[in-house]
Amino acid sequence: MEVLHLAVAIVLILLLILYARLNPAISLIIGSLYLGLTMGLGMTGTVDAISEGFGNIMAGIGLPIGFGVIIGQLMSDSGAAHKIAHTLVKSAPRGAGLYALGLTGFLLSIPVFFDVTFVILVPLGVALAKTLGKPLPYAIGALVIGAATSHTIVPPTPNPLAAATILDFDIGVMTFAGLGVGLVTALVVMKVYFLLLDRGIWNPRKDELQVATVGVDQNDHESPAGFASIPLWHALTPIALPILLILSGTFYDYCQQLGVLGGDELPPFIGFISDRIVALMAGALAAYAVAAHAMNRDQRDTSAATGLQTAGMVLLVTGAGGSLGKVIETTQIGQNLVDSLFHDTQSALGMILLTYGLAAIFRIAQGSGTVAGITAMTIMAGAASTGVVDPLWIALAALSGGISIGHVNDSGFWITTQLAGFSVRGGFKTYTLGEALVSLTILGLTLIGAMLWA
Repeated sequence: MEVLHLAVAIVLILLLILYARLNPAISLIIGSLYLGLTMGLGMTGTVDAISEGFGNIMAGIGLPIGFGVIIGQLMSDSGAAHKIAHTLVKSAPRGAGLYALGLTGFLLSIPVFFDVTFVILVPLGVALAKTLGKPLPYAIGALVIGAATSHTIVPPTPNPLAAATILDFDIGVMTFAGLGVGLVTALVVMKVYFLLLDRGIWNPRKDELQVATVGVDQNDHESPAGFASIPLWHALTPIALPILLILSGTFYDYCQQLGVLGGDELPPFIGFISDRIVALMAGALAAYAVAAHAMNRDQRDTSAATGLQTAGMVLLVTGAGGSLGKVIETTQIGQNLVDSLFHDTQSALGMILLTYGLAAIFRIAQGSGTVAGITAMTIMAGAASTGVVDPLWIALAALSGGISIGHVNDSGFWITTQLAGFSVRGGFKTYTLGEALVSLTILGLTLIGAMLWA
């Protein structure tokens, strides 16, 4: 009955999102109410669990997500993101131009949402494709692969940031693993994708609408006027600073374990600067300073406010996912599910594949990678506490499942197809195929990592 009620709650959430067209946050709360009431928590107990779950996850990631969105918005509006894009793409050797474009998308999507990154870079992609004499899907595919990969597994984007809180492990480990796994994934998938295009999977007559929605001349028009005045190293600071601060604590702890540094605990100063709130706040302050090259104080304040408006829905959905997770934890459904399926086998492989499958179902059904990843992690949080598999691998499995199949119910799909001038079929061959390859590659690396470092 526990598994049945959990299954009904999942189906109820999906039906409310897909057919009742309710906001995902409201749908998650209704599913949480159903689960708590049917599992005997009572009306007061269910509401208390929902409130506690929302509060707990907001305490861990509310401010960091807000700071991260401010960083991305200021970088976009001030032209810092454009500066990075132009410099990296134009300085790359001719033969590596497409890879440079994809890796630029990877870098920008660490603080900037995928949609914004794509809009910034697509004119550069069009220009680069023409310069290299390559069909446009080469550039669009590289952009999708690079930007989607880092947005999926590298903090401070919401899902990987929430992973460390939901599954209770070091955010520095998530950052380090996200960067390492993400870079390998982006490079490998771009190579595979280019080979598939070389084999002739693209049919311009059917896959393109022959409508020029974005072109080379639009590049300079869309770039903020002040972006050229920002030095490259200044533009990179809001991205690099918080990552380095977060990783400083993880690196110091690792050195202590190796015996290179003495002591059993982090020094207070290292613990302070590596805290996610302090690190992301430092990045936000750096973004304000960099934006001062091109924006006055009122413009910067307006930009930050716009970013926080965008963050509001992300925070609400993330918090609602935390509410569902608390109900699952209180009723012990997740733990019992893991025990019943894996008690005898203690199968790390099975736990990872189940996590991936749950996230993939949510992703395919309702389109939001945030909802998919967070829901899968909350259900499988019990698996992370068993010691059979490291929480990092559960997180990567959920995040990779959350990017698995993006199609017509995903806003990113339509942004990609419309700006590039592709048909729906062309969107499947770029956005959907690119993200599916990224998803499977991350899953493969996760399985390898779990077998080598359980």
